[in-house]
Amino acid sequence: MSEIRLYVTTTESKAEEILDLLSAVFGEEDFAIGTTEIDEKKDIWEASIYMMAEDEAEVHSRVEDALKASFPDARLQREVIPDVDWVVKSLEGLKPVRAGRFLVHGSHDRDKVRPGDIAIEIDAGQAFGTGHHGTTAGCLEVIDSVVRSRPVRNALDIGTGSGVLAIAVRKLRNIPVLATDIDPIATKVAAENVRRNGIASGIVTRTAPGFHSTAFSEHGPFDLIIANILARPLIRMAPKLATHLAPGGSVILSGILAGQRWKVIAAYSGARLRHVRTIWRNGWVTIHFDRP
Repeated sequence: MSEIRLYVTTTESKAEEILDLLSAVFGEEDFAIGTTEIDEKKDIWEASIYMMAEDEAEVHSRVEDALKASFPDARLQREVIPDVDWVVKSLEGLKPVRAGRFLVHGSHDRDKVRPGDIAIEIDAGQAFGTGHHGTTAGCLEVIDSVVRSRPVRNALDIGTGSGVLAIAVRKLRNIPVLATDIDPIATKVAAENVRRNGIASGIVTRTAPGFHSTAFSEHGPFDLIIANILARPLIRMAPKLATHLAPGGSVILSGILAGQRWKVIAAYSGARLRHVRTIWRNGWVTIHFDRP
């Protein structure tokens, strides 16, 4: 069955507002929502929501209703996405990415690994996280800094995608890591990448749609929690996430547009975490918090 993309072409600031609006309407439902830069000089962006063809009529109606009040002139457009693994296709030929001491590379670039590199092999696949996106690269840099400077006895990677961040932690420290995702395909991909990177034990991958999963209580509390998802769900989960953080622990958050930074900081400050620093990468931010 075909996948459908409904989208609005607009400016960067309005695309961000539409992203927040659609995130509020669809909450944790199983629809991917995102923004894409089309032309930097002309400030042309698209805000999109993806669904299977069978859900299109309902989603189309709900999106139109959501846009009416604040964006009455927005024109909702439609694209049928061919049955091709575009993630694989679009990432073919991408060069290895360096982030801190890490080198994230595909299997065809194993010869690019240099002495001293912490190499992570991730081929393009069905889950997010190859290191090329600013959010993943930002997380890798902060993970390297945190694990080198603080005692970390166990870690949690929420929304693990390809598993690249969980693998990074495990390659830095021989500690247990729990890697969770709401998508069972992502969980499977992450487990495959763990094995591909020669990690025989220490990373547990679990499909967990929310903090009610027993996985968190079984493996926590955690000295390090990483969540590279989107700003709105990060804000919503702040109180529960904080309950799983051990005293003196650290939190690394990304998937946050630069303009959303202060909302996220406010939410986690309200959960009694301290903002340590923010780094910027290609319009996205990665934020480090700790529990004093």
